[in-house]
Amino acid sequence: MQSQSIVKFSLSATALAAALLVPVTVMAQQVTMMTGPQGGSWIPLGGALKGMWEKEIPGLQIQMTPGAGIANVRGVDEGKAQIGFANSATTVDGLAGRPPYPKKVTKVCQLANLYPQYFQVVALADAKINSFADLKGKSLVTQPKGNSAEILTAMVLKLNGMSYESLAKANFQAGYTDAVSLMKDGHAQVFTLGTTAPASAVMDLASARDVHLVPVDDKTMAALSSANPGYHKLMIKAGTYPKQDKDVPVIGYSTHLIVACDLPEDTVYKLAKVMAAHIDTLASVVKPITGTTPKDMAVDIGVPFHKGAAKFYKEVGAM
Repeated sequence: MQSQSIVKFSLSATALAAALLVPVTVMAQQVTMMTGPQGGSWIPLGGALKGMWEKEIPGLQIQMTPGAGIANVRGVDEGKAQIGFANSATTVDGLAGRPPYPKKVTKVCQLANLYPQYFQVVALADAKINSFADLKGKSLVTQPKGNSAEILTAMVLKLNGMSYESLAKANFQAGYTDAVSLMKDGHAQVFTLGTTAPASAVMDLASARDVHLVPVDDKTMAALSSANPGYHKLMIKAGTYPKQDKDVPVIGYSTHLIVACDLPEDTVYKLAKVMAAHIDTLASVVKPITGTTPKDMAVDIGVPFHKGAAKFYKEVGAM
């Protein structure tokens, strides 16, 4: 009897020792994050987020894919991605089911606000484009149809009694790099984009051609804000770009991060927590993020917060 007990004990001890030697396996979680077009700020910012999230959240693996504001909202809603960059005004359009969305989006939740976006209308200095009304008969390059900046371009034209048919030519380019090439070669006279200021694409263009920003007029701004409260006037300060000697008023909105509403609460809680702890790292990629606090991240822009994000913001007193 005694020897049998010793055998049982020995087996138990061996099993325990073996168990202790087996590493704990963390369940891998693969998610897709949609960023932005080549040459914009969303791709490098996405890379910074991917790096910090994968390092700080065990088992999380993020696959990045290019995108754009409206495409990202649809992508998350349709289950093609779980995380995406978006623009506040056009995300609100999606929730309301307004064009260009074919139907209301219902599976998109708010993770965090990040920084202001500037709709920039950049004209060659010799094109004589000093107002939106001067766009008539000119050649323009913007993003593919359905992207946030393209939607705004079409709205601005419409509010000023024009359409793409009123232009000499309208080019729709997927990447800012290709748009800049058209401007440098003189195949386009004006370039519209929605991104940070200064935008690397505009700086690249300004290194080769004399350009200036076309200001938004009060009438256009008022009509746009009335149609969608997500749009508001912002100022691009003098000196932001070469030879820019005065402040230029432009149409503004906010860049924010969205997540699939069915993403696990604990995962989204950690996404928000890690971001808040590494704002300086994000600001080194996109300067306007500098000084962003959890309270800024938690401002209500009309998009429902994911439970995990809300849990974090409430925990730190930001909500």
